[in-house]
Amino acid sequence: MKSFNFTVSEVMTKKTKPASNQLAFGKYFTDHMFVMEYHHKKGWYDGQIVPYQPLTLDPASMVFHYGQTVFEGLKAYATANGEIQLFRPEENIKRLNRSNVRMCIPPIDPDLALSAIKELVKLEKDWVPKAEGTSLYIRPFIIATEPNLGVEAAKQYKFVVILSPVGSYYKEGINPVKIAVENDYIRSVEGGTGEAKTAGNYAGSLIAQEIAEKEGYAQVLWLDAHEKKYIEEVGSMNVFFKIDGEIITPKLNGSILPGVTRKSVIQLLEYWDLPITERKISIEEIVEAHQAGHLEEAFGTGTAAVISPIGELNYNGEKLSINNQKTGEIAKRLYDTITGIQYGKIADTFGWINIIS
Repeated sequence: MKSFNFTVSEVMTKKTKPASNQLAFGKYFTDHMFVMEYHHKKGWYDGQIVPYQPLTLDPASMVFHYGQTVFEGLKAYATANGEIQLFRPEENIKRLNRSNVRMCIPPIDPDLALSAIKELVKLEKDWVPKAEGTSLYIRPFIIATEPNLGVEAAKQYKFVVILSPVGSYYKEGINPVKIAVENDYIRSVEGGTGEAKTAGNYAGSLIAQEIAEKEGYAQVLWLDAHEKKYIEEVGSMNVFFKIDGEIITPKLNGSILPGVTRKSVIQLLEYWDLPITERKISIEEIVEAHQAGHLEEAFGTGTAAVISPIGELNYNGEKLSINNQKTGEIAKRLYDTITGIQYGKIADTFGWINIIS
């Protein structure tokens, strides 16, 4: 890995850190952040760690008008022996660059991005919470900063990394959540931006999410745009179903985000010699499996929640209770294994952990 030198400007007065039992998701932010500029004639330059502060942007910055932005999400974990470690950060950076390609944003050197993340987390190590289930969420993002109202790819960008100590993403924690199947709106379509982690995908999903929350559901389950028949993903997670002993997840098709946790789950299931299949799966197949008593488990996967069991699906007003709304055996085993590796309680035999200090 190449080495990089970043200018560091530390704050004079540090913030008061929230208590572990006060942590929600993404509500508090650390003392510092990383910033770096891009110009088409200079490339990426001037990487700095500076006090956390507002960004100053021209009103004509292209991110405001044409949505050229991408982001990532990963976490730092405190282990019992005092180390701080990252879980598969290289995969997040690979995905960041895939998103960059789709959004016409210049790629960033993977070693540079990882160095920036590690140096920032190292400086903010006291912000990594130590209570069970807590972590330091890492949000790298890139925005187009060129002041230009022409509809074209920008020539100037800013790469930023911010940090946030977090608790559970869902208030239910590892307990099952209720999910509503979305019939009216679509998240993305093949050839669109669904496989990129870009802001517009999430903005377009908010209306369905708000409707679902008003009806008591934690998230929505998206169906394909063409037929509104095939399952794609949950709002902030990829999704898996266990039917008659077989674990099935929708195959990546260009409109589904390729999750790092999804990839890890598939690798674990294969390592355990459990039947895992990536294929198209329709909502009708899920309903029929439920009616026949063959739908044994369902769960979502993602960095924020890790594993989130699904206890109920609402499809066209029909409520499908899954596993008596209890956490399933596979979901629990996956959660225990992945979080065990993340927090250093289980040996990392896959080479997934990157130790910071």
